[in-house]
Amino acid sequence: MDKPRETDDNALDEALDETFPASDPAANTVETAVRPAPAPSADDVIDNPELTRFELHVGPHVAFLLYERSTKRLTLVHTEVPAELRGQHVGDVLAQVALDVARRDGLAVVAICPFVRKYMRTHGTGSV
Repeated sequence: MDKPRETDDNALDEALDETFPASDPAANTVETAVRPAPAPSADDVIDNPELTRFELHVGPHVAFLLYERSTKRLTLVHTEVPAELRGQHVGDVLAQVALDVARRDGLAVVAICPFVRKYMRTHGTGSV
């Protein structure tokens, strides 16, 4: 019974010798010293009144939320997030900053932008 096992082990050793070293790293290995980019935060958002938009710059890309502001209202018109920044909650950060600014300045919010409307419904930040 020990003889077939020994033959199997020898065949396995031979097969391993032929394929080692592997040309590609194993898929389940962990790379060290690789850190994901920090998630954008409210501190990264800039109010650009000349272009009437809140902006978030990440590398060469700019996401923005267009607005119209009056003495009583902040109307949130359109959110634009480049494809390279999607999935990083950039739009969420822009929407939250806009809502925080409106609250701070005592302005009513008018959400025309469908993204901001959904954000407000999802996060319970008031009526839309």
